[in-house]
Amino acid sequence: MPTIGVLALQGDVREHARALEAAGARALDVRRPEELERVDGLVLPGGESTAMWRLARAFDLLEPLRKRIEAGMPAYGSCAGMIMLADRIRDGVAGQETVGGIDMTVRRNAFGRQVDSFEADVPLTGMDGAPFHAVFIRAPWVESVGDAVEVLGRAEGGPNAGRIVAVRQGRLMATAFHPELTGDFRVHHYFADLVRRATEED
Repeated sequence: MPTIGVLALQGDVREHARALEAAGARALDVRRPEELERVDGLVLPGGESTAMWRLARAFDLLEPLRKRIEAGMPAYGSCAGMIMLADRIRDGVAGQETVGGIDMTVRRNAFGRQVDSFEADVPLTGMDGAPFHAVFIRAPWVESVGDAVEVLGRAEGGPNAGRIVAVRQGRLMATAFHPELTGDFRVHHYFADLVRRATEED
C-alpha cells in the first residue's frame, strides 16, 4: 500500500484523500517539507493555482517539491494542480511560478469562469470502461506538449473539441478536470498503480 500525499495548502484535499484510499493507497496531508519526505507520490489538488503557489512559497515547499519531482517522485495534478505541474503558463498572474515537470503549456481558466463550469464525458487512454464523466470548474486546458508527453484525453464536442485535458509524462500526470468529485476512482487507481510501479523500480 503506497503512501500518497495530498498537497494540503488549499483546494479539495479531503476529496482526493478519500479517492486515494478507495484506490488502495494510504493518504497523507502534506503541508511541510518533512511530510513531503514521507510520501511515495503526491497529488496536487484542484483549487486556485495562484493561492497554491503563494502558499507553497510561504510554507517553504516550492523548492522541496521541485527537487522531489526532479528526483523521480510520481505526482498527479487536477485542475489547479495541472497548472502547478506545467513548465509554462499562459494567462497567469504577474510572477506566477509553478513546480513544473511536465513539458506543456497550460492556459489558466481557459474554459471560462466559475459560471462556465460544466460536465462532459472524456475517453481516457489506459483506463478501461466508459468515457470518464469529467467535472470542469474554472478549468485550464493544455495548449501544447513536448515530444515526451502522452495525451491521455481530449475534450469532445462543442466549441472546445480537441482541447487536451489529460496528459502523462513518465511518472507525472495531470487532468484539467476534477475526478475526485465524481465517485469514479479510475484516475486515482491509475495514479496509485503508477506510484506502486515507481516504488518497485526505485
